[in-house]
Order: sequence, then structure tokens, then C-alpha cells
Amino acid sequence: MFAHPDDESLLAGGVLAQHHAAGARTAVVTTTWAPNSRRTPELARALAVLGAGPPRLLGYNDARNPKAAPGQPRLVDAPLDEAVGRLVAHIRDFRPDIVVSHDALGQLTGHPDHIRTHQITLLAVEAAGLPHLHPEAGAPWQATALYAATHPESGVGPLRPLLEGVGKSVLAVPDSSVTTSVDVTPWADVKWRAILEHRSEAARERSLPGILARLPAHDRNHIIGTEHFTRLTPGPTSSDPAQLTT
Repeated sequence: MFAHPDDESLLAGGVLAQHHAAGARTAVVTTTWAPNSRRTPELARALAVLGAGPPRLLGYNDARNPKAAPGQPRLVDAPLDEAVGRLVAHIRDFRPDIVVSHDALGQLTGHPDHIRTHQITLLAVEAAGLPHLHPEAGAPWQATALYAATHPESGVGPLRPLLEGVGKSVLAVPDSSVTTSVDVTPWADVKWRAILEHRSEAARERSLPGILARLPAHDRNHIIGTEHFTRLTPGPTSSDPAQLTT
């Protein structure tokens, strides 16, 4: 569950590709941009590369781009319970074992849509399992685990000068906050193909896809080859059907 088209590929594209290759069902919910927006076809192509099904969009406007969903409220301005209810409907429809979203910092640059998506996801994952909350959204479903995609201070590495060089902030969590780091090198090519499907972002100078596109392949693969997560629910139990580390 991510804020914008391309967040899924950048932050969890390797894990999505890994789980698809292992035969798992995967899906992505994007909280901003309208279904008929120019970025939806890009998202659809990226998800096809990752094996993550068709786009699922909540349809809210981007905090910094009013063309994302004209006539719709910005995600950061939308009533909280309404946004949670929309996300609960997707959780109950897909019935995931594991949910992944943004971290509390809003992913390196602290984008307000990332932060709001993190908050909405925390509430929706819990609400989805409670039958008295949002009964119109379907039968209750409780995910086994919730993870936040994140960046540890020691893992930012070459990203820091690249982002600071285009005037962006770099927010990272202490290394001790990371509970799971996944080597996605075997799926780096798939992940990169998915990122490149977001062509409008790859063409922009200040966007992360654009920054990565200008790097030599070796340097780029080093950056995208590991994905870090913080587990936000209690530790693994014997009933867990899957782990991000498998």
C-alpha cells in the first residue's frame, strides 16, 4: 500500500517480484492519482512486470500535484475515516497475509502523502479485522504481519548525495529500527524494468527514477539491490504463512 505510482517499484519491487516468482498472490493499492490519470497506464505496466495484478487506486489527489485527481480532495485533506474505509475494502477483498507500506518518516524525502498513507495503513490493517468497523466493506480479514518499507542510516549510502544534489531531504531510521533486510539482487533486473515503466517519472531530473536512470548499471543495482523493512506487528509466530525473508 503506497502513496504514488512508482513507490511500489522503488520500495518493494524486489520483494514483489520475489514473491510472485515463488507463486504468491500479490497486489498493490495506490492511495493517490485517479484511475483515468496519465500515470495509471504506467502503473499497470509496472505491476504487470512485477506480477502484482491490476492497479487498485483510492483516487485521492496528490498533495503536490493537483492534476493527479482533479476535483478530488487531496489525500492529506480527506476525512481519515473515509480513507481508512476505502483501504479496508481492498484488504477485505484481497485478504493478504502480509501488508507493506511506507514508514513513519515518509520515505527519505518525507513526502506528506507517504506519511498519510503510513497512518491510514496502520489504522486500516487493524480495522479490517474488526467486524463492527466498516461493515459495508466486506467480511473481516486480519493480516498476519505489517511491515514498513524504510531506509536505515547505514544503508542510504550513495543515495544521500544524489538526493541532496537535487535539493531533497534525506530521512533515515536508526539501523536498530530495521527488522528485515532482503537481498533482491536476483530480481534487480525485474525491479528496474518495473521502475522504468513509470516513464514520466524516469524522464524527470529530480525524481528518484530519473536519478537512477542516469547512473551506471553497477551503481544503480547496488542501490536497488537491497530492500529494508521494519515489522510493525509482533514478531513471527508459528502460524505465519510467509515471511519477507523467504
